[in-house]
Amino acid sequence: MTHEVSPAASGAEVIRTEIAALEQMAAALGDKFDDAAALLRDCQGRVVISGMGKSGHIGCKIAATLASTGTPSFFVHPSEASHGDLGMITRDDVCIVISNSGETAELHGLLAYIARFDIPMIAMTKNADSTLARHSEVLLQLPDAAEACSVGMAPTTSTTCTLALGDALAVAVMRMRGFQKEDFHVFHPGGKLGAQFLRVRDVMHSGKELPVVREDQPMSEVLLEMSAKGFGVTGVVGADGKLSGIITDGDLRRNMDGLLGRNAIDTATRAPTTADPDMLLEEATGVMNERNISALPVLDETGVFVGLVHIHDCLRAGVA
Repeated sequence: MTHEVSPAASGAEVIRTEIAALEQMAAALGDKFDDAAALLRDCQGRVVISGMGKSGHIGCKIAATLASTGTPSFFVHPSEASHGDLGMITRDDVCIVISNSGETAELHGLLAYIARFDIPMIAMTKNADSTLARHSEVLLQLPDAAEACSVGMAPTTSTTCTLALGDALAVAVMRMRGFQKEDFHVFHPGGKLGAQFLRVRDVMHSGKELPVVREDQPMSEVLLEMSAKGFGVTGVVGADGKLSGIITDGDLRRNMDGLLGRNAIDTATRAPTTADPDMLLEEATGVMNERNISALPVLDETGVFVGLVHIHDCLRAGVA
């Protein structure tokens, strides 16, 4: 009677097998990896990645990771390359070619072109004696580890190691170039990731949208300004434009007795919590949530009231 292994146990075995291969590969990284990273750092053109089948899928991901971290890169399918796409590759480029066996037939035309025009090539393969390895300027050898599938044939361990090797190269080149968080935002302006890099200045209300009154304006005019702008808050400024305080709906409720006999500065909350234009919107959202307030006045470096950011702006931007 065959003993059946539970799916969870089988899954854990796969992960442990791949972890072991990754540790083996990490321990073997050395001068060749340094050489490959230097090639990518010094590339004057683009990094062109190619591979067939599962290696191609992994290559697409590596190309995307490089491109998003400041290294211009794209994927070329080896079969399409032989039908005109070789013209996309120039002498200024660096190629990364992926093949577990190193003998993938569809790569032959690409390898001949790379050799003909003396284009630097990094090979990712398990077989150091392969055609691919012999054509390469730098060989990044994948570990000689068994595939994690039950029949030992489906690309599992090999593709995981290739993907990790690509990530390792991308991160190494990022560090070599001093690539920063702000640079990352340039390539990720959309979605949740992009929202994390938005700054207050990107969404704040300013100019004619900005609710603002002078210190000596009567509350009747303050109410009109608050109603017209619709934020439930207005800034109160002195003659120099610097913020003296803010008036919120809460301030109105707390000062109902004799409200219309007051002026703006008498009703305002002095020294309110503020933001500056370069503050990350995510940080401003955290401040509003922590203080249980719905808006932040935005001041420039001299204290002048230049904008207002509302919690609704954060929601629309996908931050809150």
